[in-house]
Amino acid sequence: MYKRAHGIIETLSPLHVGAAAGEESGNLNLIFRDQFTQTGIIPASSLRGRFRADMRQCFDDEAQGNAQVNYWYGEAADSERSNVNNESIVKFEHASIIWFPVFSPGQPMVWVSSPRLLKRYKRITEMTQEVPEPYTGSRKLRTREARGQRTLFFNIGFLTIDNGITNLSAWFPNGEELPAVIVDDADIGMIHDMALYRQSRVRLKEDQKVVDDNGFFNTEALPEGTILVFPIALRKTDATWNPFNGKRKAEMYLGGLESIGFGYCELTLKGV
Repeated sequence: MYKRAHGIIETLSPLHVGAAAGEESGNLNLIFRDQFTQTGIIPASSLRGRFRADMRQCFDDEAQGNAQVNYWYGEAADSERSNVNNESIVKFEHASIIWFPVFSPGQPMVWVSSPRLLKRYKRITEMTQEVPEPYTGSRKLRTREARGQRTLFFNIGFLTIDNGITNLSAWFPNGEELPAVIVDDADIGMIHDMALYRQSRVRLKEDQKVVDDNGFFNTEALPEGTILVFPIALRKTDATWNPFNGKRKAEMYLGGLESIGFGYCELTLKGV
């Protein structure tokens, strides 16, 4: 009934998808998290909204752009036709992390994942390889070896590579093996929290270098270099979904904090 496809997101800058800074001034603006792994996600509604908005920009003629958007993503809720054309032809699920980078002295980055995150990636991409055991490292990982045991130094302490080194290139969407380690599902949430990009920001008054009222806020974001995957379902139709003007890769802003440099990503579509 539906054609299966998926998209890969690589963050090219920190990425915040959560409450907007202006709504929660003074508080930590948290990113959306997965219920079980407590790792960052991008909700399907955010993806759909960005694809919808960007497709409209592909057409010089406003009426033609609106017609294409309504055809692929359904009519807006306040439209007169929303009760007859409210189902999108293109359906998205939330984007979840495959790998996220953590600082490690001497590397300087190590990409981390867990079996649960890799199982979702395997299900989406229909891979046949078995998910590696926790505490397995990639061939590019630089570890300290003593008495037959490999140890990795994180910013959180030491981690032992109990299940050895193996070729993990198949688990990276572009096939390029990076310095990487798979940790247990019970540990991924804590490591993810310590690796998040966090900043305190202020908005100054227009004529003075002092903080404007309610212009102070803290925010967190997925770090640059995070890799995520999201499934796409395409209802069968004679037309071809073409969100990137014939290309399969495009740069896109996701999230709501573009003004402070958050949200710049590269998206790659596969199977469309």
